[in-house]
This record gives sequence, structure tokens and C-alpha cells, in this order.
Amino acid sequence: MNVFEFSTAGRIIFGRGRADEALGVALTYGRRILLVRGSHVWGDHAADVWRAAGAEVLVIRGSGEPDLASLEAALAQGRAFDPQVVLAVGGGSVLDLGKALAALIPSSSPPLAHLEVVGNGLPLQTPPLPFIALPTTAGTGAEVTKNAVIGVLGRKVSLRDSRMLANLALVDPALTDGCPKGVTLASGMDALVQVIEPYLCNKANPMTDALARAAIPKGIAAIGALMRGEDAAARDALAQVSLFGGLCLANSGLGAVHGLAGVIGGMSTAPHGVICGRLLVPVLRANKAAAQGALADMTRYDEVNAWLSVGLNCAPSFALERLEIALDDWSLPRLGKWLAGQDLTDIAKSAQATSSMKANPFKLPIEALIKAVRASL
Repeated sequence: MNVFEFSTAGRIIFGRGRADEALGVALTYGRRILLVRGSHVWGDHAADVWRAAGAEVLVIRGSGEPDLASLEAALAQGRAFDPQVVLAVGGGSVLDLGKALAALIPSSSPPLAHLEVVGNGLPLQTPPLPFIALPTTAGTGAEVTKNAVIGVLGRKVSLRDSRMLANLALVDPALTDGCPKGVTLASGMDALVQVIEPYLCNKANPMTDALARAAIPKGIAAIGALMRGEDAAARDALAQVSLFGGLCLANSGLGAVHGLAGVIGGMSTAPHGVICGRLLVPVLRANKAAAQGALADMTRYDEVNAWLSVGLNCAPSFALERLEIALDDWSLPRLGKWLAGQDLTDIAKSAQATSSMKANPFKLPIEALIKAVRASL
């Protein structure tokens, strides 16, 4: 029997034009609000509205993927301010920073006490502050996951606790309108990978299957439309795919794409979505070859090919090749600019030990992982 437990944020709201609902929700938790934000102008609007309502607002700006030093600096500011609620608005990195601050501000322990792999991995001593998440890119699904990814000494590790799930995840696709083409493509490919890998992984379950089946064809079609030009309907679709991806990865798992991406992202400045996008096809080929070698059921691989082929307007048998061509046509960078001179064997060995790799449908040998990375260069 397939036994599973499905977890999600306390409340999820999805809808164009609904972002301002988060402003009132934040005030129900108190009048001392920590706003963690990226560059989106909605952050200015939020601070103005709260201050006009008599709230005290501390603004912390996220810049790039959070590392231990930036987390510790922001944590010192946050603890001195003593907020009653944390709201994060931005891309996945900003949401991770906000999530980590909500978790750690009530604690007296340093971050390393709770970080996995490089730290002690201890559970949180104190429940996190109320946390509200509003994504401004359609990619990571971080608004509905229970971990925050932090860079430490060239590695990406997680701060993780089931209580870190957002009290409110508000996904307003309008916040993604006008997102630059390169960011749209990279984040969109991350979202697509995060519904494909859970569908193929060894921890798939009926709930995540239902989300992935709906999201995969919608995701590739939306990416294609947005590469042709701004499209509100495609923005809505891709935001939904990103949300579904967050729910899928939180409740089943990922695979070798993210296993490799965590290592490569920790040792380089390559954007996470670019890494995932460039590794998707090579890893799908590696897993498909492993499945064929094991005489495994190929139904899910055939389904993924068929869904991709509709969005790419090609025969299912040509879907992976067509996706590679499309990524070049859309100007998704190759990884060679970041991995020149790096030891691919070391990358593959490190990836084998990651948590994402444990959910991959097959244990891929070092040689297969090296081949996949080489194909992305």
C-alpha cells in the first residue's frame, strides 16, 4: 500500500491581484513587522501601508542566495528589532532568508546549531515567528516548503523544521509580470524540473502525481509562451506550476538534477534555475537508460515525453532533443562558464551523498553523473 503524509503551508491563496490581502493578515499578528524583500516595488507599497496603519517596520533586503554571513548579519538586526511577524516578498532566495529569520529570531542558538550537514542539525528550540511568503518569481515553490537553503563553505545546506511552513503562502501571479526574460526562463525551468522529478522519483504518491500530471504540460507551454513575449495567462500558469512544484518536492522528493545542482550551486555562482534547466535533459536520459537496463516500467518516462512534446510541438520521441534546442534558442546559459577547470568526478561523488539523490528513481553510477554534467557544459 502506498502510505503517505501530505503537508503544506497553514493557508495557501492563489490569485491574480490578491497580494494586498497579505498586508491585513500580517497586522493580525502584531504591529512590529519584519519585511524581508528583494527589488520588487510591492515591497515599498507594503511598508508604506503598514506604517500608515501605525505599524513599525524593519526592512531587510535580500541580495542573491543567502549564505551564513548574510544570515547572521540579518539575524542580529532581526533579534534587535524583536518582530511579531515576518513577511518575505521576492524570489526563492529572499523567501529562504525570510523563512530562516522567522525560525531563528526566537532562538538563542546560532544558525550552525540547526543547519544540516555542516552544523548540528538540531530541531528548533522555540517555535518560529508567524511567517508570510509572497513569491515574485515563478520557480522555487519556497513559499510552501519547510526548509531554507543557506550557503556555507561552498555547500548548500538546509535549515529544516516542519514548523517552518508558512502560515500564509500568497501566490499572486501579477507580482511576476514583467519579470526579465532570463529570470523567467531560469526560474521557469526550475519549476518544470520540480514537477518532473517528483513524478519520476521513488517517493511519488497519488497526491503529488495529481499535481505533477496537471503541471508538466502546463509548465512547458507557459515557458514557451513567455519566451515569445509577455503573456498574463502564461504568467498565471507558470506561477501555478511553481506552487505545485513546491508542494510536490515537499511531499515526495526530487532527484539527480537537484542532487547535482546543490553541489554545483554551492561551488559556483551559477543560478540555480540555470543549473537545473541545463541538467534536466541529460539526467532524464541517464534515468531512462537506467530504467531500460533494469527492465523497469517506462510508462512515466513516456508520459513526460508526451507532455513535453505537446508544449514543444514535436513528436514525443523527439521531445528531449527539441527541449535542448529550445533552451539554446531561448539563450539559457550553458554551465561551462562556471565549471571550467572543475573536477567533474568530485562533483559527481559529492552529489551522490545529497538528500535529493536519495529520491532519484535509480542509483546512478559516477560515470553517468559525470556524463550528465559534461552534456550541460
